[in-house]
Amino acid sequence: MLEIDFEKENKAILQEYKELLRISYQTLTTEDKKLIRKAFDVAMDAHKDQRRKSGEAYFFHPIAVAKIVASEIGLGATAIAAALMHDVVEDTPITVEDIEKMFNPKVAQLVEGLTKISKVQKEMNVSMQAENFRKMLFTLHDDVRVILIKIADRLHNMQTLETMEDHKQVKIASETLYIYAPLAHRLGLYKIKNKLEDLGLKYTEPEIYNDIVSKIKETKEEQDAYIKDISDVLKKALDEEKLDYIIKGRPKSIYSIYRKMKAQNVSFDEVYDKFALRIVYKSNPHEEKFLAWKIYSIVTDHYRPSPSRLRDWISSPKTTGYEALHITVMGPKGRWVEVQVRSERMNEIAEKGYAAHYKYKQGSAGSEDSGLDAWLNLLKEALENPETNAVDFVEDFKMNLYSKEIFVFTPKGEIKSLPKGATSLDFAFSIHSEVGIRTRGTRVNGRLVPLNHELKSGDQIEVITSQHQKPTVNWLDYVTTSRAKNKIKNVLNENTKKIAEEGKEVLTRKLKHLKITLNEAVVNELVNFFKLKTSLDLFYRVGIGAIENQQLKDYAAQKSNTFINFFKNKIKRSASTVSEDIHKQVLNSNYDMLVFGADHDKLDYKLSNCCNPIPGDEVFGFITINEGIKVHKKDCPNAISLQSNYAYRIIMAKWIDSSQQEFKAILHITGMDTMGLTNKLTKEISDNMNVNIQSISLSGDAGIFNGQISVIVQNNTILKRLMDNIKKIDGIEKVTREYKN
Repeated sequence: MLEIDFEKENKAILQEYKELLRISYQTLTTEDKKLIRKAFDVAMDAHKDQRRKSGEAYFFHPIAVAKIVASEIGLGATAIAAALMHDVVEDTPITVEDIEKMFNPKVAQLVEGLTKISKVQKEMNVSMQAENFRKMLFTLHDDVRVILIKIADRLHNMQTLETMEDHKQVKIASETLYIYAPLAHRLGLYKIKNKLEDLGLKYTEPEIYNDIVSKIKETKEEQDAYIKDISDVLKKALDEEKLDYIIKGRPKSIYSIYRKMKAQNVSFDEVYDKFALRIVYKSNPHEEKFLAWKIYSIVTDHYRPSPSRLRDWISSPKTTGYEALHITVMGPKGRWVEVQVRSERMNEIAEKGYAAHYKYKQGSAGSEDSGLDAWLNLLKEALENPETNAVDFVEDFKMNLYSKEIFVFTPKGEIKSLPKGATSLDFAFSIHSEVGIRTRGTRVNGRLVPLNHELKSGDQIEVITSQHQKPTVNWLDYVTTSRAKNKIKNVLNENTKKIAEEGKEVLTRKLKHLKITLNEAVVNELVNFFKLKTSLDLFYRVGIGAIENQQLKDYAAQKSNTFINFFKNKIKRSASTVSEDIHKQVLNSNYDMLVFGADHDKLDYKLSNCCNPIPGDEVFGFITINEGIKVHKKDCPNAISLQSNYAYRIIMAKWIDSSQQEFKAILHITGMDTMGLTNKLTKEISDNMNVNIQSISLSGDAGIFNGQISVIVQNNTILKRLMDNIKKIDGIEKVTREYKN
C-alpha cells in the first residue's frame, strides 16, 4: 500500500515540475532547463525522507516556492534553481561548497544568503527579531533576489499555515504583516503583498477576516452587475476608437477593506470603493503615454472625474517602478469608482515588481537610475551604519517602506522623490550627506524658509551651505527621514566623543588637584555619584562644563568619609556592569529636566497623580486654575478629555537631558576698529564647537568698534570661556553680557 502512495506522490511531484517549466516567465534555454533539472534532482534527493507537519512530502514546499518565484515574481533559471534548493544546506548534509562545485558561484551565493536568514529565524524577543530583519536585509548587498525568494518562501508558508499550532500561527502572521508585506510592497510585488496581508489578517484577526469574506460573497452579484454597467458603457466607446484592450473589475483586497473600516471607523457597507476597474491596453513604447490620456479622455466623457483624486504615475512613476493613471469618477447611483489605466508593460511591472522592472529596463538603452535602484542604494547605506540600534532601524525602515511620496525639484529642474512630511533639511540630506551637514538655510520657490519647513509636491528647493555650519541636537526634530537622522546622529556622536576626550583630560587634571587619581574604579564611582549611565556621559559633561569644581569637591569629600564609603561599597555594582559601562560608546539620554513650549522654557510645574509621569515619558502640560501647570502622560486616561475640552490650556512639554539644553546669550563688544577684527571675532566664535551664532550686528564709527552678537550655548561655563577668548583678540577692549529679553 505504501509503495502505491510513494508512486502517486512521485507522479504528483513530477507533475509540479512540468508545471514549473511551463509557467517559467522567461523563455528557457536548453542550459536553463538543465540547470533547473539538476537543482530539482539534488533537492529531491536531499529532502526525500522529510515530511511536513501536514504529512505530505517536504519537497512540495521548495517546488511551490520555485513556482511563485517563476510565475508571480518572474525571475530566471538561477533564482528558480536557488528556490528549489533554499532549504538544502539548512536541513541536509549538503554544504554551500558542494552546491558551488555542482552548479555555479551565483546559485551557491543565493542559497548561502537564504541559509543565513534561516539560521537566525528562531524564537526571539523584539530586539532579536529586529536584528534578524537587519541581517536579512544585509543580503541585499549580495543580491536582491535572496529577498525575493525569501518573500516567495514566506508566501507559501502563509498558504500552508493551518497545520501549525495557534500561537505559532499568530507569531508568523504578525511577522508577515510587520515586515514581509511592506517589503513586498516596496519591491513592487503588489499581488504578493495583497496575498500576504490577507493571509496575515486571517490568522491575527480571524473573526474580522471571516466576516469580511462572507460579506464580499454576499455582495458579489450586486458588484458584478455594477461593474458590468460601467464596463459596457466604456467598451462601446473604446471599441469605436479601435483600441486593443481588456477591461476587468478588480475587488480590493480583504486587508485594504479592513484598513479602511478601521481608519474611517465605518462598517463594511459604508466602505464605497471596494473595487476598482482596470483598463489594460496594448501599445508600442512611443504611444504609451498618449494612449493612456486618450483613454482618460474617453472615461471622463462618460463619467465626471474628481480632480483632487487624479494620480498621474506615468509622468512621475513611484519609486517602486509603478506606473499607471488612476482616475476616480462618479459612477451610476452616485458612487465613486476608481479606474486604473495601464499598458501591458505597466501592468506586468505592477504585478511582478522588481524582476519585470529590470526586464524592461535592460531593453531601454541608457535608461537612467530608477527610483527602485536609488531606494536600494539608500537601504544599503542605512545598513552600513553601525551606530543605528536595530529596533530603531526596523521602525525607520518600515516608515520608508509604506510612506506616501511627494515629488519636488532641484534648482536645475531635476525631480526628487521624498516621503510625505519631509522637510527642506531632509531634501538637503537626500542630495548628499555632506550637503545636509553643511546646510545653513533653504529656499523653497525662491523664498527663504526654516529648516523644518514641510515640503509639498511641486516645490523647488535650493540649499544654501556653509563650511562652518555644524548640525545641532535640534536638527533631529527638523527631519523625518531615517537617512537624515542617522547622518545627524553620527556627526553629533563624533562631536560628543571629541568633547568627551577633552573632558577626560580636564577631569584628570581637576582630580589631581584633589589628590585623586583617575582610574576605572574612580570613573565608576563618579558615574554613580552624578547618577549617569556611562563614562562617556561623565567625560562629555565635564567637557562642556556642566560638572563644576564644587561638585567634584563634594565627591572628594564623600570619598574620604569612610563610613559612607563602607555603605557605598555594599551597593556597588558588579564588575561586569562596570566594564560594560566604561567601554560603552553610546551616549544614553539622561532625562533630568522638563521644558515647555517651542522655546523649551523652564517653568514651575507639578506631576499629576492620575498617571504619575516619570523622566523620559511622552508628556504634556495642562494649565490649571489654582495649581499652576500639571504634567500628564500623553496616554493618561484623562488626556483625551483634557485635550478635546480644554485644548487652549494645553502646553507642549518634553523631558530633556540638561547637558543638551541650549541657552541664548547676548554679548556686547566694544574696542578699536583694527584691520581684520571682524574676521578674527567671527572665526573665534565659529571655531568653538559648542557655540552657534544666532544673530550678529557689527558697526565701526571713527575708529571705534561696536558689536552685538547673539549666541546659543549649553551653559555658563562655555559662555565665560568664549568671553575670555574674545577679550584676548587684539583691539577688543570690553565684552559684557546683556540681560534683556
